[in-house]
Amino acid sequence: MKNRVELNDEILLGVRKPARYIGMEHNSITKDWDRTGAKVCLCYPDVYEIGMSHLGLKVLYHILNKQDGILCERSFAPWHDMEEVMRQRKIPLFSLESRTPLSSFDIIGFSLQYELTYTNLLNMLDLAGLPLESSKRTGTEFPLIIAGGPSAFNPEPLADFVDLFLLGDGEEAILEIVECYRHLKEQGKDRNEILREMAKIEGVYVPSLYDISYAGDKIEAIRPVSSDIPDTVTKRTVKSLRSDDYPTSPIVPYISTIHDRISLEIMRGCAHNCRFCQARSIYGPPRMRKTDELIDLARESYKNTGFDELSLVSLSSSSYPHIKELINSLTEIFAPLGVGIALPSLRVEEDLEKLPSLISMIKKSGLTFAPEAGTEKMLGIIKKNIQLKELFDALRQAYKMGWRKVKLYFMIGLPQEDDSDLEAIIDLADKLALLKKESSRSPAEITISVSSLIPKPHTPFQWMPMTGEDELKRRQRFLLDKVRGKRYLRLKMHDVKTSVLEGIFSRGDRRLGPVLRDAWKSGARFDAWSESFNPAIWEDALLKNRIDKDCYLRMRDCDEILPWERISCGMSKDALVEEHKSSLKIT
Repeated sequence: MKNRVELNDEILLGVRKPARYIGMEHNSITKDWDRTGAKVCLCYPDVYEIGMSHLGLKVLYHILNKQDGILCERSFAPWHDMEEVMRQRKIPLFSLESRTPLSSFDIIGFSLQYELTYTNLLNMLDLAGLPLESSKRTGTEFPLIIAGGPSAFNPEPLADFVDLFLLGDGEEAILEIVECYRHLKEQGKDRNEILREMAKIEGVYVPSLYDISYAGDKIEAIRPVSSDIPDTVTKRTVKSLRSDDYPTSPIVPYISTIHDRISLEIMRGCAHNCRFCQARSIYGPPRMRKTDELIDLARESYKNTGFDELSLVSLSSSSYPHIKELINSLTEIFAPLGVGIALPSLRVEEDLEKLPSLISMIKKSGLTFAPEAGTEKMLGIIKKNIQLKELFDALRQAYKMGWRKVKLYFMIGLPQEDDSDLEAIIDLADKLALLKKESSRSPAEITISVSSLIPKPHTPFQWMPMTGEDELKRRQRFLLDKVRGKRYLRLKMHDVKTSVLEGIFSRGDRRLGPVLRDAWKSGARFDAWSESFNPAIWEDALLKNRIDKDCYLRMRDCDEILPWERISCGMSKDALVEEHKSSLKIT
């Protein structure tokens, strides 16, 4: 193998968690570099422990490596200590399987799960020795940089740096992209010709093929550069979830990851219509796996990994129509093996009569619910159909079964929210905690997790303003005051400055590209990590580029051209506008 990166003991023993960088894990796949036609490196712009917990990366790794003519390897963002060593020793960013520099691959694919990882993406390109701007990667000697994931549904802030975006499900599209690239490269096509041809693939958005003009703070027009470029790019959707595409031999890391377990995707999409929820738009429509297929996948995954927990993954696991039968069957199979069955969260608004029996079967690590709001008014505005009486009934039964810990998710900064709505959040949590005293002497331990609403693209709230930083901080102080003295209630709140930055980049346009680059050059890394996030860097970068953050957080007119105007999730703009206007009528 040419150009293989060598890591000696001095390097590995001098950094935290050296297992992040050595590869060679159980079930990892190493192919013959010289005998494989297309080389792909899947990159996750965060540390190994987070990236290795992402099911989407595992799925694509499995699908690509199933093909004889394709080699697929992995790379993750190196932590600060490893980056320092790599820069000092001039070590390029490399793949884990063969330790090949990323610059040697044909395609580098990034998973965009969160806007605050964007500086890591730039840093990984730079560590790989690649020009950051796609306009400077002119020849076919440079890898094609692609990106997908939920944050790709507003691709504009990264338009300067990424060659193409894959929107939606990747199981089929990723193979089409790789085959198209390989075929055109063999024909000697140049980079621009390759990108123009790629733009014909359903779900592919090539930002360089769209011109944008501005009028003040607003976008004046977004136009394809020629008539053969599609006016609108519609997300890619697989019709059914195939068992062949599910990775039953996922890589088993040497170190603990944030989801150290088998993740069994039982369904994709969500049948609910919460107005704030971007996931419903980008992962829909609902598609479900058959129960017998899930049991077979679970058996095979356990045989190939030995994990002691199996998590049933979806946006709404309790709405899977055969959830009780599935959990019963899995429990019968895996309980004797010491394997626990877990549900990430339980929906409050549906089939709560099933919860007592579900609760009795799943792992007693803690129950999680997401009411999101505490008053009927706010629930109506966000269109969350909750029957709180049934939640009380379900928790009453859970407490009798020995459960004592509950986590509740709420949002603040919702449209038309006032202090009485905030107070209702603490009041609801307090009543649910004290409910346990009916069956024991002590209240339940309840964690109230509070995030700030970010009106996301492709939702009915995309025209809404985001509540400002000062007001969000005031509302957080209000909640802290109301929870004081209630030791059984634990209040966890998202950092306001990171939420505002997420709002800017999730709702922003191409003018944020220079801001992103300047922040990265000033040292921004791992902005999603509290110990690494430096808001002063971002304030300076925004000021330097004369960007008013309120430009992106403000209210928008329904006829205004939005940065993601050329992207479609399959729901018409008229339908979104109707939902948006309906939310404004609720008082």
